[in-house]
Amino acid sequence: MPFDYTLDFHTVDFRQHPELYRVGKGEQGVLLVQPYKGEILPHWRFKDAAAARESSAAIWKLFEAYLQAGDFVGADMARKFLQMGFTRARRYANHRGGKKYDGPVPADKKGQSGAHGRAELPRTAAPDVDKVEAAAIFKQKWGEAKALPEYQRQKAAFEATYGK
Repeated sequence: MPFDYTLDFHTVDFRQHPELYRVGKGEQGVLLVQPYKGEILPHWRFKDAAAARESSAAIWKLFEAYLQAGDFVGADMARKFLQMGFTRARRYANHRGGKKYDGPVPADKKGQSGAHGRAELPRTAAPDVDKVEAAAIFKQKWGEAKALPEYQRQKAAFEATYGK
């Protein structure tokens, strides 16, 4: 089942209502799903390699704690923040100022991923090396999270119970 953007994300507590959560594709819902957004976002930093190391370690601890508590939604949200650390650091490495597309996102496409018909801005001639390293740090942790047998077990159990 696709990620449901029609939910009232200001009032839904996904810890109390995991049945409403959808794994979705990639980073879907990462900046919407509470209380996890509020718990993980303060640790999320990607401006340079040092920040990425500290941030990914803090998010990894949360990831492990959620798994230990049997809270798959929290673990999946932590995984999404690790993934988003990679994609955002990479975007800032490739595009000065982090802006990848020209123009605003059309109102009917907000909250969805993709270019939505907007032109991609040119990449910088020389990517920011520190941001490239920051992206690599997050990518490694993201890969470890996805591959962790306990994460895979809980994901399969969640999807068997609630759907994808």
